[in-house]
Amino acid sequence: MAGFWAGPLAGQEPLAAPGRPLTLSEAVREAIEGSPRVRTAGYLMEEASGRVSEAWGSVLPSLDLTANYTRNVSPSVNFLPAIFFNPDAGPDEQIAVQFGADNQWQSSLMLSQPLFDGRAFVGVGAAGRYLSLQEEVYRGETQSVVTGVRTAFYDALLAEEQLRLTDNSVSRVRQTLEEMTKLHQAGLASEYDVLRLEVELANLEPNLLRAENARAQARRRLLVELNLDPGEAVEVAGSLATMMLDDLAGNSEANRDILAFTGIGEATAAPSAEVAVEAALEGRSDLRQLELTEDLRQAEIRAEQADYLPKLSLFGTYGVFSSQNGSPEFFGQPRAYTRQIGVSLTVPVFTGFTRESRVGQLRNALRAARTQTDFARRQTESEVRTLVDQVEESRQRAGAQRLAVGQAERGFEIARAQFREGLGSQLELTDAEVALRQSEFNYAQAVYDYLVAKARLDEATGRIPLVDAAARAAAGR
Repeated sequence: MAGFWAGPLAGQEPLAAPGRPLTLSEAVREAIEGSPRVRTAGYLMEEASGRVSEAWGSVLPSLDLTANYTRNVSPSVNFLPAIFFNPDAGPDEQIAVQFGADNQWQSSLMLSQPLFDGRAFVGVGAAGRYLSLQEEVYRGETQSVVTGVRTAFYDALLAEEQLRLTDNSVSRVRQTLEEMTKLHQAGLASEYDVLRLEVELANLEPNLLRAENARAQARRRLLVELNLDPGEAVEVAGSLATMMLDDLAGNSEANRDILAFTGIGEATAAPSAEVAVEAALEGRSDLRQLELTEDLRQAEIRAEQADYLPKLSLFGTYGVFSSQNGSPEFFGQPRAYTRQIGVSLTVPVFTGFTRESRVGQLRNALRAARTQTDFARRQTESEVRTLVDQVEESRQRAGAQRLAVGQAERGFEIARAQFREGLGSQLELTDAEVALRQSEFNYAQAVYDYLVAKARLDEATGRIPLVDAAARAAAGR
């Protein structure tokens, strides 16, 4: 688990104070601590660690103690020629001889130490590779969870912005309708102008309801990503409309939290495509998992091939035996001892071609893993270059749209002033209002596109804030 951030897997506590909007960094920490996917990956990593301990156990000495007690209710009897005991006995005469006592005690201590077992030694390395693979799976799951939370958080911000802009439009149209109604009553405006505004208001009000439903849906999705009850109340901190991508200090605290998490404070522009591709080929989690799978398949092949080698082990035993008649006496007299020490050599000769078959299967699995890795590398390069372009395009689009918002606000104020003075038409005012609403949403959409593209680029290059920060610091990056 070393090398990347990992929070506790249990004991979820809300990170945001009641009544306070949830920031992005708080949402990410909440998701990592409560995600079932991260928790499951953590359990699998612990299971892999247990495999390593199990593999080491096969090369360490083993010591077994056995003990047993037998009560001969009817001791075994054999018949021998009586002449063995009495020279005067007849040749056909036999005598019953009891073998064994009423009570028999036996204990032994057995020690075995492998001196050479190729499969066991290679198995230790294979178990270590499996653990490395599960650690990378844990890292990949954590990165995926963080990216999902970031995207859901941005979706909630965009839905909030859509609701705010729609509500502003409804408020502006209502205000204009009130003014137009007064002008109509004073004989300075036609009934058609009033009807036109009433129709526009009637068309906007359903949009307001849809925007409210979209916001609720986005918040529910965020709660699911946080592994919380979808029915809980949650508010997200930040505003796309007021976010300035080129000036971290000029933003609100909530927006600074979002931009700092995105990396705006570290660099004002996305990395070049070549740098991003190099980072992805080095640190992307799914690629590293494929490469580790190749290493694991190679280790499995070596483990199977090690079965062709002989096995050499050292063994030793120490035993104590005792038997008595009558009432049992724990290891009473008479008592005997045995001590043995030796070396065991096993040379495999023929196993019916099972090893050859297993080695062939694993070699095909290795070829398949290499093919997957090569294809994934090409896909990664294409995806990263596309995301770099999307980040840069959305950033430039946000800058242009920010200027458009200022111009649209100025145009609306001019149209509104002219309309009040009777120098402009109601149609001009409506067009100016629509242009302002569209430009404001276009800017929010551009900022949203930038944040989402940046989140996906972070995951594609394997450098997720909060997850890989420790690894980057250790590497001096």
